[in-house]
Amino acid sequence: MDAAAGAQQTATTNDKVLKSLPGDAVTITDYYRQNVYDASDKKIGEIMDVLVDKTGHIKAFMVGVGGFLGAGEKDVAVPFDAVKVTTKDDKTYLVMNANKDELKNALGFKYDSSSTKWVAENK
Repeated sequence: MDAAAGAQQTATTNDKVLKSLPGDAVTITDYYRQNVYDASDKKIGEIMDVLVDKTGHIKAFMVGVGGFLGAGEKDVAVPFDAVKVTTKDDKTYLVMNANKDELKNALGFKYDSSSTKWVAENK
């Protein structure tokens, strides 16, 4: 391989990998399958999915509410910025300015595995 081809390969490779991680980055596991609480520290649901746009930005969470052990549960969509990460007693958890009844009364969605998209429930 000549020097020009080697330089081009190195430049291309360097554009595809990071040498360090963004300081404000968090993992998806900081959200996915985590409980969500209201302002009174009552559990109101659980993050069931994280919706990402084509640019890689998180746009919404699917929050499972109601039911018992998954039976009767309903999935609702909430904006990413409606869920805040907070720390109390050295424990980090997710909080929303909503209550369980508000989420239960919201439009529900179901995951359509054939289209790999969330679709509104028929009412």
